[in-house]
Amino acid sequence: MSKGALALLITGGTENWAPARWRERFARTCPDRAVALIGEDTIDASHVRYAAVWKPKPGTLRGFPNLQAIFNLGAGVDAVIADKTLPDVPLVRVAVDDLTQRMTEYVVMHVLMHHRRQNYYAQSQRAKIWTPKLQWAAGALRVGIMGMGVLGRDAAEVLARIGFDVAGWSSTRKSLPDIRCFAGPAELEAFLARTDVLVCLLPLTAQTRGILNRRTFEMLARDGKLGGPVLINAGRGGLQEEADIIAALDDGTLLAATLDVFGTEPLPADSPFWLHPKVTLSPHNAADTDPDAISLYVAEQIAAFERGEALDNVVDRTVGY
Repeated sequence: MSKGALALLITGGTENWAPARWRERFARTCPDRAVALIGEDTIDASHVRYAAVWKPKPGTLRGFPNLQAIFNLGAGVDAVIADKTLPDVPLVRVAVDDLTQRMTEYVVMHVLMHHRRQNYYAQSQRAKIWTPKLQWAAGALRVGIMGMGVLGRDAAEVLARIGFDVAGWSSTRKSLPDIRCFAGPAELEAFLARTDVLVCLLPLTAQTRGILNRRTFEMLARDGKLGGPVLINAGRGGLQEEADIIAALDDGTLLAATLDVFGTEPLPADSPFWLHPKVTLSPHNAADTDPDAISLYVAEQIAAFERGEALDNVVDRTVGY
């Protein structure tokens, strides 16, 4: 094989996401190049031109002197960027339609569950109580999405089509038809003040770490139909101050929270989130993308790069996404 080799540096993962499964699928999608699972397979490091990674151990990527591109197998790249020895080559994040669609499904599902007060009806079912409540139209609920990248824009557009009053906030100005867009720290308070359901899809950067805190929660709207603000975080665990979420739920600053990501994963058994009556949680699977689609995406990107074409979705390391 004359083409540059692909090294796989993958930490963790079970079943369909296990390292050996990644080796199998990349062997299929890259049949004309050597594929090596680092730690198990033997390969000359000088032959490696590409690396597909998930939470690689710091320092490991610098061991490939001829590396030309790094492909992150998930949407979040903060774990890779944190490596101070990371080679100065393009870092590409996954951006496949499957991932976007699954995230939008998750966001829409949980916005609708709060909007239609599904928790109340589930409790009523268990208590055998037949007491329907007045249901307002979707347009009466103000949804605010933090993070207007590919994922945030798609979720915003779908929620708006359903009829919700949707706005977005991001670090830089975005423009979407029929969706009011806020930008930067100066407009954050105005964005939060018109938000009943706060959906966070931000990348984790030095500027966004811990942004879901008490100060943020206290700026959310308190005059909405739900009777209090709701938080949905499907971004990164490092975005949230978890003690602040618990305190805000307990004192009524937040009405409810849906959380897919946490500072420590798997979530420890002693975490108060597990049994909190106002919390809905999921095991970081909001956008549990089809790994076959990811491996095909990486293979196609490498092929295009070798034809002289530019890589898509290259991370700007100065901003962290």
